[in-house]
Amino acid sequence: MEKVPVYVKIDEYQDVLDIIHTVQSKLDEAKRTLEKINGLKSEEDTLIDQWQKSLTEVGKKVDFIDRTLNEPEQY
Repeated sequence: MEKVPVYVKIDEYQDVLDIIHTVQSKLDEAKRTLEKINGLKSEEDTLIDQWQKSLTEVGKKVDFIDRTLNEPEQY
């Protein structure tokens, strides 16, 4: 297939360039937003892990106290 030149009116060409620039700008903005979301998600995951560990520790301590209080006294 042979390449044929395409002629575009100057004002339409500028409109196309403006649209492309706008789309690129929106893509960059979306990438930055996604990076922020990933950062927040990472922080959130870290906090959830810490809470899970804390809950596990508290659960072990409560179990220990429960067992200790329910054991018969030894004389």
